[in-house]
Amino acid sequence: MIWMPLEIIPKKALGIDIGTSSIKVVELSRRGERRKLENYGEIASQVLYERPFRTFEKSSLLLSTQDISRAIKAVLEEAKIRTKRVIFSIPDFSTFFTSFDLPPMTKEELPQAIRYEASHYVPIPLAEVTLDWQVIEGHISNQEKVGLKILLVAVPNEVINQYKEISKLSGLKLLALEAEVFGLLRSLIGEQKETILLIDIGAQSTTCSIVEKKVLKMSYSFDMSGNELTEVISKGMGVDYKTAESLKEKYGILSSTSQESPAVDVKQILIPLIDVIIKETERILRSFNQIVPQKIIIAGASAFLPGLKEYFQDCFKKEVITTNPFSNLFFPPILETILKEMGPAYAIAIGVALRGLE
Repeated sequence: MIWMPLEIIPKKALGIDIGTSSIKVVELSRRGERRKLENYGEIASQVLYERPFRTFEKSSLLLSTQDISRAIKAVLEEAKIRTKRVIFSIPDFSTFFTSFDLPPMTKEELPQAIRYEASHYVPIPLAEVTLDWQVIEGHISNQEKVGLKILLVAVPNEVINQYKEISKLSGLKLLALEAEVFGLLRSLIGEQKETILLIDIGAQSTTCSIVEKKVLKMSYSFDMSGNELTEVISKGMGVDYKTAESLKEKYGILSSTSQESPAVDVKQILIPLIDVIIKETERILRSFNQIVPQKIIIAGASAFLPGLKEYFQDCFKKEVITTNPFSNLFFPPILETILKEMGPAYAIAIGVALRGLE
């Protein structure tokens, strides 16, 4: 038997993104500075159940813990994944983001001051949430009188307990929970230092985030999603949901030279909703008018909607890009094409898996 020295055994971690209608799992390893894609897998809720993994109850999006744990175990078994260390992403619509200013203070004074300010912003009792924060402007100093800007994240304890239960039922070791936006920053922005507007069009909501010098300045979610785009096509064209999804992915908001083409109908149906995303994004930017993004990154399952990138560029007059979160990982060259197509949908899972390697 050959024993490997401990220092060259690769460190491994799982990143799991539990969406409304699917679960994505990414297994990464690290040896030194080399980060490698070991495995990945995905399962749709409709494969196992007639209901989604998340349901609206009591005005909050709750998890079906038993169904999700069974689905995760199915993915792990199918992909032959043995790694147990896991980071779960938490949807931005299940967290509260805000930022506020504080006067100069010491490190010891900061926690109490943050809890006091948090009570003015978080819409539920602080006893029912777990707080996390970071200083995004200024620095803590006992000598210099420097004001601080704090980014606050509050997660309901009920949500945290659900993820703990899922981890336990799935036979996994929970390392951490992380808001989706931080996973996106890690996988899509990395070391880029420009001021970036990140628009994540997910299945359940859209989240706009402003990142300046790799620091998240703000994040705001609103109710417009990829699922809603599919639903309006389904209703507007009188087709089932699956057919509507295919039409959306094929035509998007591309123009057509033929007035008889389905692309004409799909574009006319989708443009009003895409305009809602643009107007809401512009409103968010106006509220932070001191920050001007140099470029825009679009992410999420709808990032590759045909014509979307060009339409955003015309509206925002900024460079708009989609990035492939797999591009900074080592993987077999034969997977390059398929991973590029899958990239935007896997960005969150990759991002939280990378945290597990830190």
